Amino acid sequence: MVRDRLERIGVVGAGTMGSGIAQVAATHGYEVVLRDVDPEFVERGFDAIDDSLTRLESRDALPDDSGTIRDRIEGSTDLEAIADCDLVVEAVVEDLDVKREVFADLEATCDREALLATNTSTLSITSIAGNLERPGRVVGIHFMNPVPIMDGVEVVVGEKTSDDAVALAHEFSGDLEKETWEADDRPGFVANRILMPWINEGIRAYDEGVASKEDVDRGMELGTNVPMGPLRLADHIGLDVCLHATETLHEELGDRYRPAYLLKRKVEAGDLGKKSGRGFYEYES
Repeated sequence: MVRDRLERIGVVGAGTMGSGIAQVAATHGYEVVLRDVDPEFVERGFDAIDDSLTRLESRDALPDDSGTIRDRIEGSTDLEAIADCDLVVEAVVEDLDVKREVFADLEATCDREALLATNTSTLSITSIAGNLERPGRVVGIHFMNPVPIMDGVEVVVGEKTSDDAVALAHEFSGDLEKETWEADDRPGFVANRILMPWINEGIRAYDEGVASKEDVDRGMELGTNVPMGPLRLADHIGLDVCLHATETLHEELGDRYRPAYLLKRKVEAGDLGKKSGRGFYEYES
C-alpha cells in the first residue's frame, strides 16, 4: 500500500530536472525538500529555481509571488530530511547502479507507505526496484524538460508496480497541471523511444549535407508543427544526455538506434549544448 494523500514531496538530485520538479511542486502548494549530496549542488539548484521563478513572475505566470513559492522549498544534503515525505522523486544521473543505490537508501529511510518515483528517461523501472523489499511502491514519473514549461508527464509501470502507485502518480501529475500518458517498462518507454531516433536522424541529415542545421530544424518545425527542431532540441536537452539515451536504446533495441557519429564527436569535444554554451548552436553563458 502507498499513501492516498500527498502533502510533502522529496526530490533527490538538484540538477536541471530535480530543481524543475521541486519548483513545479512548490508552485502548486506542496512543501518540498530538495536534496543532493553536495551543498554546492543544492545551491545551484536554487539558483536555477530563482531564475525560473523570476522569469515566470515577470510574465504573470505564477499563482503566488515567487518568494512564497521559494519558501516552500527546503534544501538539504541530509537524506533524513526526506524521511517524512509522502512522495520522493529521484532525479539523479542516468546510471542504473547509482539509481539502485539511491533507492536502497530511500527504502531504508522513508516511511513504508511513501511512494518512491524515478524520473529516469530510459532505464528499467523493474531493474531500479529489483533489489527492494517493496518494489510495488516504485513507479516512473518521467517529467519532460524544461519541467516548469512542458505539459506532459510519462507514468511508467514496472513489473511489480502496484495499481495504487500508478494511480497516485497520475493524480500527483494532475495536481501539477500536467497531462499524463502511461507506458509499459520497455526501453525508452514512449517518449524517448520515438524522440531519440528523430533527433539522431536530424543530426545525420545535417552531417550528411541534406540541409543546413537551420533548415533541418526549420523543416521539422514547419513540416510537423513542433515548436523546436531536432538539433536545437538536442542542444536544450544536452548532447551528452541524448548520447547516453541513444546508447542505452542501441544496446537494448539494436542498430536502428546507433548514435550518429556527429553526436558522439560533439560530446567528445565538450560541446554539450546550451548548458556548455555551444552545441549545434552557440549560446550566451
